Amino acid sequence: MSTAKIIWIIGALAAIVLAFMDTGYDAAIIAVLGLVGGFFVDKDHRTGLIVAAIFLAAGSAAWGPIPAIGDYLNAIWASYGGLLAAASLMAIGRTTYERLKP
Repeated sequence: MSTAKIIWIIGALAAIVLAFMDTGYDAAIIAVLGLVGGFFVDKDHRTGLIVAAIFLAAGSAAWGPIPAIGDYLNAIWASYGGLLAAASLMAIGRTTYERLKP
């Protein structure tokens, strides 16, 4: 298993676990894991990552009306959306660097 897959698995698990816990550093943990995961995204997958982050940020609150579990699903998808948003920032930064480097 590659390093990138391990980092993405850890990030996804952290997004799920931190949706139920309050450590005080939830956003920072998700952001750091997202940035590290975004560093390992291939050129071919960067656009898809950015699109997924946008749609997940826009639609993560759609789970609320589901009885009993809607709030939990909202929290999980919002946390994962934050992970993808941070990864998107790293992907955008890497793309910019690769275009500007001599």
